[in-house]
Amino acid sequence: MKRGLALGVLGLWSAVTLAPGAWAQTAPSRPRPARPAATAPAPGPEMPGAGQDRRAPVTVDADQLENLQKEGLVVFTGNVVATQNHSTQYADRMEVYLDDRRDRIVRTVSTGNVRIITRDCRTGTAKRVEYYDTEQMVVLIGNARVWRDDNVVTGERITIYLAEDRSVVEGGQEERVKAVFYPRSQGSTARPKPPPGQCS
Repeated sequence: MKRGLALGVLGLWSAVTLAPGAWAQTAPSRPRPARPAATAPAPGPEMPGAGQDRRAPVTVDADQLENLQKEGLVVFTGNVVATQNHSTQYADRMEVYLDDRRDRIVRTVSTGNVRIITRDCRTGTAKRVEYYDTEQMVVLIGNARVWRDDNVVTGERITIYLAEDRSVVEGGQEERVKAVFYPRSQGSTARPKPPPGQCS
């Protein structure tokens, strides 16, 4: 079973401010009842993370939490699921690096079966995902792939600059960047957007 931990304001696509003493030491997992899904107004057409409320609460579920206070590092392991603003990140391990005062997250590193689903129904996968709060930047590394509907971009590394609404895709030594886009035919109407958190 997964253990839940509300973090205040974390960075799947944004930063976190933690209340003093909010971190617990490593604890065994405990069963807990399922929570109903929250509902919210449908988001506008924006880049993942752009315009989202960085003060919104973040929940991280994992099998284990380890707090390394001297290093300013918190490690979640085992079926990690982080959610904020109807965006969700899955991973086997998530490392959360705090600032010198230990009250704010400056960087996260996720590894192992990493998958991100944004509130506007974009999906990204990679071997490793790094988030940098100061730069407002997300980096997908290793067989990186981002898609929505039938449109897909792949490369060795995909860097998303959240505040600038732009991204850079880089190829590796063995594989070039590949993008497949399906243009809408004239007169066709855009597919209606599903409510946040209800991507098909």
